[in-house]
Amino acid sequence: MDLLETDMCVIDIGGLGINVNITARCSAEIGSVGDHVKLYTYTQVAEDTFQLYGFSDRDELDMFKKLISVSGVGPKSALSLLSVMDADSVRYAVISDDIKALSKAKGISAKTAGKIIIELKGKVDLSDDSLARKFSGTPTVIQKADMGREESDALAALVSLGYSESESTKAIMAVDGHETLDSGTLLSLALKTLYGK
Repeated sequence: MDLLETDMCVIDIGGLGINVNITARCSAEIGSVGDHVKLYTYTQVAEDTFQLYGFSDRDELDMFKKLISVSGVGPKSALSLLSVMDADSVRYAVISDDIKALSKAKGISAKTAGKIIIELKGKVDLSDDSLARKFSGTPTVIQKADMGREESDALAALVSLGYSESESTKAIMAVDGHETLDSGTLLSLALKTLYGK
């Protein structure tokens, strides 16, 4: 590696210096100038430009590809997001509808964050045991993954009323027989739980 900055590096391949766009996280992980480095790359070819994007692991590359598949999210925005959040954190934010976390990245507005959540919702999951353990301090995600449609609808209604997703999930799970109730009944009983606080 001939040059390393927070958002790019230059890799020497057979005497040719190749400019590779990277995330800040990748920059911190791949080593120092003079080191032999291995990057997983994505090539973008436009009319008159050729851009390489490099990642320290395949998981980060896969998440980058998912992000740029979302309408309105270009490579620069995806790179910016992966500079402030690792791939697992992006998955968590998508599954838990955390627009605020996603919109912390430069170039990702709240509207774009909402699109990311909508378009990637069915493409990411927390089924990996190590990932579930990583977010074990946030039971909302695990509980939400187990929710049926009626429970999910009640959760969405509570969140739209201004309750946090965490307290809404806890209120729904606290309702006796929540698995068998329709969303209207569930919403009513969950609100009673929340009002009773």
